[in-house]
Amino acid sequence: MPHLLVVEDDRRVSDFLSRGLRAEGYQITVVERGDLVQKSVEQVEPDLILLDVMLPGINGVEACQRLRAARLRTPVLMLTAMDALEDKVAGLRCGADDYLTKPFAFDELLARIEALLRRAEAHLEEAGKGRVRQVCLADLVLDLERMQVRRGDRLVPMTARELALLELLMRHPGRVFSRERILNTVWGYSEDPLTNVVDVYIRRLRAKLDEGREQPLILTVRGLGYKIDGEPG
Repeated sequence: MPHLLVVEDDRRVSDFLSRGLRAEGYQITVVERGDLVQKSVEQVEPDLILLDVMLPGINGVEACQRLRAARLRTPVLMLTAMDALEDKVAGLRCGADDYLTKPFAFDELLARIEALLRRAEAHLEEAGKGRVRQVCLADLVLDLERMQVRRGDRLVPMTARELALLELLMRHPGRVFSRERILNTVWGYSEDPLTNVVDVYIRRLRAKLDEGREQPLILTVRGLGYKIDGEPG
């Protein structure tokens, strides 16, 4: 049966959800802090997250933003007493897949969980049919199956964030990306737009990709941002 991650700091609510969902056959892991969500997702690999908004550490909105920024696409159903329209909009815009306000009927919760799990399964099946396994640009190859990068016959070690940035640029050769667009796509909306993290990571990619070469692959377009040069493979 599917594994659900329940993120809720109210013990009465988490106990109620755990008992009810286990009775329906689900596996349950409970976390009480927002700043533990990403680590828990990476460890237990749940099929769906039930996420409260008001949490210690960081709130549910920021926790969801961090998941999406880290390219973790686990379905998120927010459960919260915050029922104002702007709260629902904020929850959905941060990357949540659905939003259910407290108090709620347990049968409705089950129906929404089942719908999200069906949607996620259908998405995986569809993605698997025509999934791009490699992105190639000149002699640069990004293997999306193994998450590896090669420049010519040299394997280039990359961190997860460097891979995400490189993939963004390689999928759109010649297109200029502003620092703000890169921040939103690779790091998520919670990052400070004045930070120099994009420039730091561009320098890292250049150091790794252009070793021993005169012409850089990633170019700076003054006043606009960055693009990757070369012809698609």
